[in-house]
Amino acid sequence: MIEVIDLDKRFDKVQALSALNLRVKKGSIYSLVGINGSGKTTALKHITGVLRADQGVVLIEGADVYENIKIKERMGFIPDDLYFFNMYSLKDSAGFYSRIYPRWSWEVYRTMLSDFGLDEKRKLLRFSKGMQKQAAFILTMSTMPDYLILDEPIDGLDPLIRKLVWRYIVGGVADREMTVLVSSHNLREMEGVCDSVGILSKGSMLIERDLDELKSDVHKIQVAFPDDIPDELRHEGLNVLHTERRGAVELLIVRNQKETAETLIRRHSPLIFDLLPLTLEEIFIYEIGGGENELNKILL
Repeated sequence: MIEVIDLDKRFDKVQALSALNLRVKKGSIYSLVGINGSGKTTALKHITGVLRADQGVVLIEGADVYENIKIKERMGFIPDDLYFFNMYSLKDSAGFYSRIYPRWSWEVYRTMLSDFGLDEKRKLLRFSKGMQKQAAFILTMSTMPDYLILDEPIDGLDPLIRKLVWRYIVGGVADREMTVLVSSHNLREMEGVCDSVGILSKGSMLIERDLDELKSDVHKIQVAFPDDIPDELRHEGLNVLHTERRGAVELLIVRNQKETAETLIRRHSPLIFDLLPLTLEEIFIYEIGGGENELNKILL
């Protein structure tokens, strides 16, 4: 289990993280999402022990992760900004990793090398950015990590390679209860694999929920009334995150249990009532402020 407790981090005058709390269950896939500058990468660098917190603590299996070699031997981290030794090939890097990580598996390395089709003798700095990400993934997964931390792992990869990456990640979770924390802008893809979601805003956790639970609390509803939406609906407990008029129909994004929202609205005899499916992408947009203006800030 990964636990982040009341984490603060300041860089000069910028408060990057503020009382951040985060909890990742063992054997689960956790998606950390937020607009650019929300603190996702800074949070990951604390969780991997790269940065020391000003206040608060990061615990893995109850132990402080900072300068904890035993924990880091069981952790794989792929940052968004990859680094390789200048003259190293993929084969050279594999030899280097095998000497550092006690659980290194040459069998996994060879299998993944074949699946991804990379030339292990070629210098890594001559790989394209997408090929470098694949190389980093092969090296990291070959260390047989119990904890896998990924910062934009599929950015720039083609659909077939993305599918292969997720197959290995989900396989690691299923076969040996690997715990995965992923920061990604690709919310459509994350929705298909993640168990829990944390929405980060201005360095603090806005919402942290199991995905199924989150979806059960936020709904998209189309309604139409003879006149405007009754003002008393809000006073009666309807928590409206966003409204949008489409002709005579009003689109509502509400944060209530489904039964509660339906009961409150139907009490006022709507001409139209239609509950529509809501994606993780839409939940994210409306939870961090709602409205189409937010789309310009988010890389979807």
